[in-house]
Amino acid sequence: MHDRDIAYRQIFKKNTNENNEMDILKEKKDITTQQQNELKDMPNQYWHRIISFIKSGIRIIGYAFIPYDLVIATLILIISEIIGIIEELV
Repeated sequence: MHDRDIAYRQIFKKNTNENNEMDILKEKKDITTQQQNELKDMPNQYWHRIISFIKSGIRIIGYAFIPYDLVIATLILIISEIIGIIEELV
């Protein structure tokens, strides 16, 4: 190889490395943007937990009513299931 060929290879290799670094940075930026977009769609954990506790409390009350009145127990458990649907939407 001639000196000129070696110099061209080094320049080309350097440019390729710079392009690879740019591609890596762009890829990291794309991943970060994608993660931020996914976080926008995430449910609010605080409200999800609060509603879940309320739903669990209502279920316990509904199960406690089973020996005394099945109709009331059923209505309470249906209400807790409706709250469970709302929980998933939060």
